[in-house]
Amino acid sequence: MSPDDRRDALPTSDAHPYLRAATAGLRHHTRTLTAQASTGESGRPADRPHLDSLHAHLTTLHRLLDQLAEHTRPERPASGRHLATAHARLWQAADSVHAAFHLLPASAPGGSDCQPERLPEGPPVLTICQRHLAASHAVRRRTTAADLAAPAS
Repeated sequence: MSPDDRRDALPTSDAHPYLRAATAGLRHHTRTLTAQASTGESGRPADRPHLDSLHAHLTTLHRLLDQLAEHTRPERPASGRHLATAHARLWQAADSVHAAFHLLPASAPGGSDCQPERLPEGPPVLTICQRHLAASHAVRRRTTAADLAAPAS
């Protein structure tokens, strides 16, 4: 077991096993990419399915932080504000991943545009755009433009 694994290890009585498993998966993916870079292997650039999966993680974490901020704010206003700030930053990350997704070449011609007036032509465009639209509604309900423009503290 490496020092990183020991530092990141959580007790088996952890109340959040699925969150721990998702974190472990992301950590494994990051280590794989880091190992490839350190051995001089040319890693593959991000592709649409990769960014779709990453966007799914970001928007799910965004929703979790939204709920945590709502439950924390009444009892611990300062902590709730920090969670709300993290919530806004996660939205910015998800929005950037969504934009990057649409800048990558599409497998079908003309399939890279996100056009809200019509449904995209199927996965993964359909899933990422629907997910992004749902997350953007949550952001508009709870976050102001000033919150999104404020520098990270």
